[in-house]
Amino acid sequence: MPSYEQLRELLDPATTVLLTVECQQGVVGPGSALPELADEARSSGALAQVARLVSAAHAGGVQVIHAVAERRADGRGANRNARLFRAAERLPVRQLPGTAAVRVAAPIEVAEEDLVVRRLHGLSPIAGTDVDALLRNLGCRTLVVTGVSANVAVPNAVFDAVNRGYTVVVPADAIAGVPSDYTPAMIRNTLSLVATVTATEDVLACFARPRR
Repeated sequence: MPSYEQLRELLDPATTVLLTVECQQGVVGPGSALPELADEARSSGALAQVARLVSAAHAGGVQVIHAVAERRADGRGANRNARLFRAAERLPVRQLPGTAAVRVAAPIEVAEEDLVVRRLHGLSPIAGTDVDALLRNLGCRTLVVTGVSANVAVPNAVFDAVNRGYTVVVPADAIAGVPSDYTPAMIRNTLSLVATVTATEDVLACFARPRR
């Protein structure tokens, strides 16, 4: 874990962006297409921690981007080159544009100044989306990555951000995956090698304390 002063230096509100990954009703909300993941996101407290981070970002002047996964009803443009994508076609809840499934899930609040980026293909919230261009235009240097899942989308976001030159901070208690013991293993053995791993409370303290 970094020291408070080290983390505070990384989390300058002027150059920090908070990214929520697939924190949408059809993934982590009631009636999710992935009930095991939704249960884990809620029972672990990860979703509540994401909501706290978003609220603190709004109060502290930190830009928030919500990355949402969608799929057209006809599947046009979507990947079919992996088992995960083919399984998604058979799920009872589909992440269709304009439906409740692709709205950011409670208790996360979306502010007017937040940016919502939607993707129709792939595994990453960053590669092949507008996120990188938005981050550069915002002057982002540090990206705080939160959300689901620790299995696929979160590590994709971390790797893509690092490959593009951003410093990544991961609040370990604000991401979730399945099974429950997979997330700490992923953090310990993989994400900690490329990102600054910390806790939600430490990020909140940095967002809340006035900077010198």
